[in-house]
Amino acid sequence: MTTRILTGITTTGTPHLGNYAGAIRPAIVASRSADMDSFYFLADYHALIKCDDPLRIQRSRLEIAATWLACGLDVNKATFYRQSDIPEIPELCWLLTCVAGKGLLNRAHAYKAAVDKNVEAGEDPDAGVTMGLFSYPVLMAADILMFNAQRVPVGRDQIQHVEMARDIAQRFNHLFGQGRELFALPEAVIEEDVATLPGLDGRKMSKSYDNTIPLFASAKQLKDAIARIVTDSKLPGEPKDPDSSHLFTLYQAFAAPTQQADFRAALQDGLSWGEAKQALFTLLDGELGEARERYHALIERPAELEDILLAGAAKARRIATPFLGELREAVGLRSFRSQASAAETVKKKAVKRARFVSFRDEDGSFRFRLLDAEGEQLLLSPSFADGKAAGQVSKRLQAGEALDIRVQGNAFGLWLDGQRVGESPAFADVASTEAAIARLREALAPEET
Repeated sequence: MTTRILTGITTTGTPHLGNYAGAIRPAIVASRSADMDSFYFLADYHALIKCDDPLRIQRSRLEIAATWLACGLDVNKATFYRQSDIPEIPELCWLLTCVAGKGLLNRAHAYKAAVDKNVEAGEDPDAGVTMGLFSYPVLMAADILMFNAQRVPVGRDQIQHVEMARDIAQRFNHLFGQGRELFALPEAVIEEDVATLPGLDGRKMSKSYDNTIPLFASAKQLKDAIARIVTDSKLPGEPKDPDSSHLFTLYQAFAAPTQQADFRAALQDGLSWGEAKQALFTLLDGELGEARERYHALIERPAELEDILLAGAAKARRIATPFLGELREAVGLRSFRSQASAAETVKKKAVKRARFVSFRDEDGSFRFRLLDAEGEQLLLSPSFADGKAAGQVSKRLQAGEALDIRVQGNAFGLWLDGQRVGESPAFADVASTEAAIARLREALAPEET
């Protein structure tokens, strides 16, 4: 069974070494796993919330796309696209906006931080706050729910947004699902072992601190940046403490275990900081040299990048377009041409003798019950890992597939493809059991057209 994983990269800057070690490299490794269905996108709608410089956004989109491809992302295994190339996403964002509570969005960290800053400065609480900033969590929910992603790798500051996506999905399912789980509930994934690299001054590497090492700088620029890494005042020959050295932390993120051990020993034996910086440069230049060449070649061929991203968007839309159609139907945005047939379907459903009820157990798994017209339980399903799997089974049963009913005393089980998908309660006697099986067959019989 594959797990769908989704990550967005905001297009407001040039990728640096910290982005590579903390997000790009582990994501590309994960995309190569046979049990992962990876969706990676350029979050250029999100970029508009933070940046009003069109040239910067356009340049960043180009640089980030080239970076992922240069670093080895296989677009045949992963779905790689621009957010703005998927028109279903803003439409879904509006559908979700209509069920998202303002109180929920009031609690978003970014919005609260902006309000607190304004209040502290004696300004109107909402001064400078755009609806883009306020509604950011809803757009992020649309990104995730459009593809029913199960795992969403995020930094700790983004956990709240994934939890909000779950809340919004649950609300939508409750209002419009009619017993179905339209949206799977995503889980935030915090990669504890992913490196958080220090910048030139020892603080977290960040454009905000202007302490970054550009990922694909030229060899000379890379060497100059490494030369500016802050170190202590110990002289050549004096032992250095690797565990308190930002330079060693950077080296460790890219070196093999034997290289790490040798470098640690050399620092403890008094290696000069100049020699240590040269060793870091040699390591990084060797790690990034080939990717740097691919990156610059891609930057010079923007039309090729455009074709790759449009192909990725087409791949993504093969999922998004029919799913949005299903969601439009669910909320009532239906074609008038189908109104008569829809009314007939509703009529048929009204006279059905049974109904499926989906629910979620306390352990987070999904199940369903089949109830007869009087509300008596005919079947209870086993646990499923996600709502989509449970929904697929109940959908197959309603489609009139051949029933494999196996009697067990005064109870019975229902099987599909050699797997038990439902079990009845124990009835009083054989006659009651047979009557329940008859009601089951009637309930799951194909509807006449």
